[in-house]
Amino acid sequence: MKNIVSVLLIGIAIFTFAFSSPALAADAASGAALFKANCAQCHVGGGNLVNRAKTLKKEALEKYGMYSAEKIIAQVTKGQGAMPAFGNKLKVDQIENVAAYVLEQADNGWKK
Repeated sequence: MKNIVSVLLIGIAIFTFAFSSPALAADAASGAALFKANCAQCHVGGGNLVNRAKTLKKEALEKYGMYSAEKIIAQVTKGQGAMPAFGNKLKVDQIENVAAYVLEQADNGWKK
């Protein structure tokens, strides 16, 4: 019985860590200020002034395979196409905070 409980607890721990997102530990409130200073010029209200189809709205993020902290962090860090890379401008934790903010706003329909 003791072994079964141990195995269950280990399984729960592995499941929790395997499916948790690094953005959960990030600070979305701090990400809001960083977004306003660095991203809002092109992404006002979750839109995209350069490519109107690729917004930061949940539907578009899902459609283009970007609805995860990891994908957003990579995009912000490395840039792509018309989007500049911010990896040399922002620290890793700042980029994680921006990703947390973007996901929070996408989930809330960019209503704030």
